[in-house]
Amino acid sequence: MRTNGVVRDASGKRLVCASVLAALWVVSSAAQSSVDPALLKRLFPAATSFSPKGGDPPHVKALIADPKTGAQTPIGLAFWTTELEPLERGYDGPIKILVGMDMKGVLAGIIVTEHHEPYGNFSIEPPQFAAQFKGKDVRDRYRVGADVDAVSRASITMGSATRAIRNSSRRIARQYLTAPDSSK
Repeated sequence: MRTNGVVRDASGKRLVCASVLAALWVVSSAAQSSVDPALLKRLFPAATSFSPKGGDPPHVKALIADPKTGAQTPIGLAFWTTELEPLERGYDGPIKILVGMDMKGVLAGIIVTEHHEPYGNFSIEPPQFAAQFKGKDVRDRYRVGADVDAVSRASITMGSATRAIRNSSRRIARQYLTAPDSSK
């Protein structure tokens, strides 16, 4: 296309836009790919070390070392809900939650690290929200108003956060945990 003697190349602009978007995606993926060791230690205080994040679905293993042999044994898995359930949205976007689960499918805890919820300050930020998930089995119902406390005026936020925790935990459990022996 020619405008005022200057040739405009629409495909060049598209290429630049695509390159910028790809770079932003890589940067945001890299930012989410690491997990702050302090957060992991909050979920698994007994862990002596943590594996690098990897696998499909992505997770970090919390490990404990045998004092005699030095062998590392996994005691739990940590994962981001936003990586396993990227389409789950709260009222105003994704709610980034780090979930810790032991090797039996029981949640060690959750940490809400980022959100843009207008009612987050009294729904998902208070310690009571995270506390109610500690000790919850992956096979529990996870129903707001039943086994998860509801907060009035924040039903979209509460429902979204709860579904993200439930669905990502179940996905990790199906992939990495051994089913309990039902013959007992």
